[in-house]
Amino acid sequence: MIEKGAQQEISKSGKITLDIADFIGWLTFDNPKKHNALSQKLWRDLPQHIKLLEDDFDVRVIVLRGAGNRAFCAGADISEFAIVRKDANTARLYEQENIAAFEAIKRCKKPIIAMINGLCFGGGFGIAAAADLRIADENAEFAVPAAKLGLAYPVSAISNIVTAVGEQIAKELLFTARRFTAAEMFDCGFLSKTSTTGQLLNEVSALAQTIAENAPLSIRAAKQAILAPGSGDCFEAMKYADEIAASTFESNDYREGRAAFKARRKPNFGGT
Repeated sequence: MIEKGAQQEISKSGKITLDIADFIGWLTFDNPKKHNALSQKLWRDLPQHIKLLEDDFDVRVIVLRGAGNRAFCAGADISEFAIVRKDANTARLYEQENIAAFEAIKRCKKPIIAMINGLCFGGGFGIAAAADLRIADENAEFAVPAAKLGLAYPVSAISNIVTAVGEQIAKELLFTARRFTAAEMFDCGFLSKTSTTGQLLNEVSALAQTIAENAPLSIRAAKQAILAPGSGDCFEAMKYADEIAASTFESNDYREGRAAFKARRKPNFGGT
């Protein structure tokens, strides 16, 4: 179990902090001097931190956010590229760590919300695309600048982007490398909603709390069912999703849900 309020520093060039309150796990990218860009070490360690929150019984929903008010995440720390991405071989190793981070977010058994304030660029856009839900400040900006850097993103990351915005907008993001507004990202479906300036934390907290108050096993089953058709082994993934769905009918939460409905009261789900 993660101690509530715990902070876990994992790099001198930035850190990730973890905090838990009211069944919500907050994961913060904390490198404001570089717009919360992630060093190679932060990419490498991100799946471990997602796993810590995923395995903590006191966490029912996870929120990803950036420290300060200037950026969610500006992606990879480009100042490292001369060493960690100097050629095709090192780039492949680096990309595997990117892919592992995106997959940890996408495949997490618990719902993940990206709380986007300020810049959401490159790998930061990829992180947001891997999340389940995305809410942004109305002044947030979005870009995938690979074409301006002369590099390419891994296929799995591009696939997440296509799923999140559709093929046409994905092509425009990648081909033009221009900055998109929050309104444009909402219009294409990337964002579930936008928030007026100063209200983003309240909006995200309210959504996270609503999710946290619902039956955790039901939400897990729903997420698995949504992911299953796009999984590598679709048949096995769908079979697994069906098994999880069936198990909810044997749960204490199902009994509690029926009892609450009959008594016309708010259910108090325990996650078992």
